[in-house]
Amino acid sequence: MPISLRIPPKKEELINRAAKKAGKTKTGFILDAVYEKLRLVESREQTIRKTAGWLSPKEASRLSDDMMVFEKIDEADWQ
Repeated sequence: MPISLRIPPKKEELINRAAKKAGKTKTGFILDAVYEKLRLVESREQTIRKTAGWLSPKEASRLSDDMMVFEKIDEADWQ
């Protein structure tokens, strides 16, 4: 079933760039985010905890937060 989303232009551009970087279409990128939010796929924290089972939940959460820097798009990198 088709769904229509109104995304502000600046956010859409961020999605487009992130999707391209991930080698996905914009739709595929958005669906991945929805699946993760619905817990139909593992979140980054769940994956980290499973592969690094020795981490406590607090440590895994902190590692996940620290790794978010790699997901941010720096506009200067794209110019």
